[in-house]
Amino acid sequence: MKRREFITLLGGTAAWPLAARAQQTATIPIIGFLSSASADAFPDRTRAFRQGLSELGYIEGQNVTIEYRWAEGQSDRVPALAAELVGRQVSVIVANYPPVLAAKAATATIPIVFTSGADPVKAGLVASFNRPERNVTGVHLIGSALENKRLELLHQLVPGATLIGVVANPKNPDATLQLRELEDAAGAIKRRIHVVRASTEAEINTAFASVAQQRAGALLVTGDPFFSSHRVQFVTLADRYKLPTIYNQRDYVDKGGLISYGTDFAEGYRLAAMYVGKILKGAKPADLPVIQPTKFELVINLKTAKTLGLTVPLTLQAASDEVIE
Repeated sequence: MKRREFITLLGGTAAWPLAARAQQTATIPIIGFLSSASADAFPDRTRAFRQGLSELGYIEGQNVTIEYRWAEGQSDRVPALAAELVGRQVSVIVANYPPVLAAKAATATIPIVFTSGADPVKAGLVASFNRPERNVTGVHLIGSALENKRLELLHQLVPGATLIGVVANPKNPDATLQLRELEDAAGAIKRRIHVVRASTEAEINTAFASVAQQRAGALLVTGDPFFSSHRVQFVTLADRYKLPTIYNQRDYVDKGGLISYGTDFAEGYRLAAMYVGKILKGAKPADLPVIQPTKFELVINLKTAKTLGLTVPLTLQAASDEVIE
């Protein structure tokens, strides 16, 4: 072998470890996306999530990979899906509530960003809003704390309803708080509420039958991830029983529901993505305070109101963020 060829060979051999290290450095980060819903349930939220990432320079398929895990409404699948993402050694996990509880139980080291309508402190996700501590932070969508406002809006829309039905999910950790707030709010407007509980599709059907049997004049559906994943069922039953119904998300109204009041969940996912991007750039979850949106949207479907024989007060229409005609 000639001396020049030998030197070239040595130089190439020495470069191999450097090339390997460079390849590791350029490894595309992986984001674990854990949801209790199905892949096609809330396309606006996944779009908003990708938008939030892009605002910090992360484009799916280019410089970041997203591993999606969908529970399809089956809560018993969530722990295994969370464990899959941990085993995949993702860089960060984003999860809605309650799946984020499984993610938190599965890892104490991988950063976790949540979107949650439930109070994250009371749910045991973080120590406090300003100082989350450990590996978890996220966006509090303030779902449960708005039930009294929804009852007030329903009363304005259907003032003659002396008995109002309430559907709550007993498996939701916030259910007790939701019902306590509604009891107080009902007392303030001198109305009675009839509470029915549901945590399965069959129980949702039974709940509507019970409310109709009690001759309730209106219905309030409490904020709950399981309920929102079955919003078509709720809207269909509300139409069948001719029950004026208020919901916590506009997704119901987009499907033909009457009225909704709550935070913009899609915007919540965009904000969560912004935190994911910051974490990928080196930020620690413990240093990122829990975000609480300040904007709430009121959406009314006038077509549905007409079907129900309701006249929506002009004051309520004027206060709406969107009126669907």
